[in-house]
Amino acid sequence: MIMTGSDTITAQELRFERLLDAPPETVWGYLTDPELRAMWFMGGEIEPQAGGKIYMTFDHDRLSDGDAPMPEKYAQNRGKKWFETITVWEPPRRLAYSWDNGDAGTVTFDLEPEGADRTRLVLVHSGLRGPQDAKNFGGGWGSHLAVLVKRIRGEHVENFWTLHAEAEAKAAAALD
Repeated sequence: MIMTGSDTITAQELRFERLLDAPPETVWGYLTDPELRAMWFMGGEIEPQAGGKIYMTFDHDRLSDGDAPMPEKYAQNRGKKWFETITVWEPPRRLAYSWDNGDAGTVTFDLEPEGADRTRLVLVHSGLRGPQDAKNFGGGWGSHLAVLVKRIRGEHVENFWTLHAEAEAKAAAALD
């Protein structure tokens, strides 16, 4: 196990904590509104209730504002669509859903207000199948959260894949 700042990465669980420059209601929108979610993670319709579906569309070409070619190892995912099952729906405080139909665990987002206009986001991806999942999802969540921070601040995201490579390297180092 290693803690990198406010991140904890083990073969079984990932925990990321970010302080975001927006109130919980705004952050909730970025987690649940298909268009806002597509700006930092993956878009797709959502059935807003526990037991509902959250659809995912792998369209990472739109995560970069600059020219950022997708690495070959991810190119076969371009346009892939699937859904996960929402297990917790408590707006604007808590959202959880399965990953890979639960075979790769559960992703939980907790939002807590910090002062008037900030939110502490804690993302926990639990139930991982081992080090390969931890590296893969650690790189994914680390980079997607970096984009979320920038989008909420209204900042430019030149190259998502550079952020992804950095986050994946951190996750791999944490598991060595």
